Amino acid sequence: QVQLVESGVGLVQPGGSLRLSCAASGSIRTIHTMNWYRQAPGKQRELIAGITSSGAINYADSVKGRFTISRDNTKNTVYLQMNSLQPEDTAVYTCNVLASGTSSSSLRLYWGQGTQVTVSS
Repeated sequence: QVQLVESGVGLVQPGGSLRLSCAASGSIRTIHTMNWYRQAPGKQRELIAGITSSGAINYADSVKGRFTISRDNTKNTVYLQMNSLQPEDTAVYTCNVLASGTSSSSLRLYWGQGTQVTVSS
């Protein structure tokens, strides 16, 4: 009953910037955390940023200082602002949320479909 829709796919030059967004919709009771992952070809999926409902934020060392995660609670949307992008940032970026639906108090992890980000000259 919870769906995540990502946007912001694109090609960007090294040193450039890009903003991704992920909007949650459906039968949502509460959203507890919203996160961004990425996975490059042949690489393991990596958690790069997360934000809790109270606003606590964590970043992976690989993106700290370059990426910024934020959320708009009124829109159930999480954003990832990516600056100083480098070729090694090329990956499929995917959001997820830890949430409960209106039909159950149990927490579940919901995943978006992923969006391709390519950093190349």
